[in-house]
Amino acid sequence: MYRSMLFVPAANAKAMTKAPSLGADAIIIDLEDGLAPEQKDEGRTATIRFLRENRNMQTPVLVRVNNDKEGVLGADIRAISLEQPSAVLVPKVENTEVLHKIKGQIKSILHGSGKVVPALWAMIETPLGLANLHNITSNSRLFGLQGLVLGTNDLVLALGCAVKPDREPLLSHLAQIVLQARAHGLVAIDGVYNNFSDPEGFAKEAEQGKAFGFDGKSLIHPSQIEPANLVFSPSEEQIKQAKAIVRSYSYKKNADKGAINVGGQMVERLHLQAAKELLAKMDKGKGSK
Repeated sequence: MYRSMLFVPAANAKAMTKAPSLGADAIIIDLEDGLAPEQKDEGRTATIRFLRENRNMQTPVLVRVNNDKEGVLGADIRAISLEQPSAVLVPKVENTEVLHKIKGQIKSILHGSGKVVPALWAMIETPLGLANLHNITSNSRLFGLQGLVLGTNDLVLALGCAVKPDREPLLSHLAQIVLQARAHGLVAIDGVYNNFSDPEGFAKEAEQGKAFGFDGKSLIHPSQIEPANLVFSPSEEQIKQAKAIVRSYSYKKNADKGAINVGGQMVERLHLQAAKELLAKMDKGKGSK
């Protein structure tokens, strides 16, 4: 489950120390926007130390590397590849070339080591990234792409659109990211909510993201973890209904039926599959804690 993905600046020693115990579904160690240029080397060293000290941690640890255009991406890849992060989060992805390049660099570094090549995640945060989204996602298997993360702040700036509480100017883009993720079996993560002192605003935006179909939300503050986990978890009623659907189809009388009556509602086998997936996701989430 990726209900909550917490960005942690690599050079912030206090935040890095606390991160494993905060309860986020995933941690994103940030080597990009979270660090000033003069902090990059310090951040890489801290990232290596974190990955080594938390090697057996069950919570996935992603590392957001720098943009290829900044000239330090190669140093990031060389620093972290042998340390086996769960995944590499690539910012400002606009085409498949950068993903192929990073995948090739990692494979070259790991050649002969017996270590596993980590998955890639792509941040979609530019107009060109959105325009090329289908091409990026449809080729996801070629470079082990696992998920998409919406980079709201950069996207708003690049589009020149208004910043509104209801995110009206971005709605079509939210839908497109979820659509492409679902079409190609990828995880879809909503963007950050900047005002961490506004829990009501965060909850409202998280609910909106869930309504669009996002799997979870990227976070900038520990106070947002519990609300995100709550919003993106199935309700007790949804879990109860899923169990009822699975149970009803297990009865011999329903074994060969397509549609059946469950609690006064007409349910089809597509709902059975969805129910099984929901329960499996809940079991997996419990096992990862």
